[in-house]
Amino acid sequence: MATIAVWQKLDEEHAAAVLEQAAEKLDSADGEIVLDFAGMRQIHSPVLRQLEKFAALADEKRVKVVLHGVNIDIYRVLKLVKLTTRFSFVN
Repeated sequence: MATIAVWQKLDEEHAAAVLEQAAEKLDSADGEIVLDFAGMRQIHSPVLRQLEKFAALADEKRVKVVLHGVNIDIYRVLKLVKLTTRFSFVN
């Protein structure tokens, strides 16, 4: 039977709140959660910290985190803070 990943859409204004909601859904994520970054043009340090906490919690619960629609600028920031290895990326 096919499983459907939990899909969370982020935007710059609500990214931290969406990450909190996504963290609450990790138990029901059935092994995978997708964070849609298509609405994000940049990422700020509070969201980076939240994303790092989210990644740690997902690792704990053995849930794969897929980042969808990440632009090159955000990818570079994630690479600089060494977060890229904790996620899978798709476009």
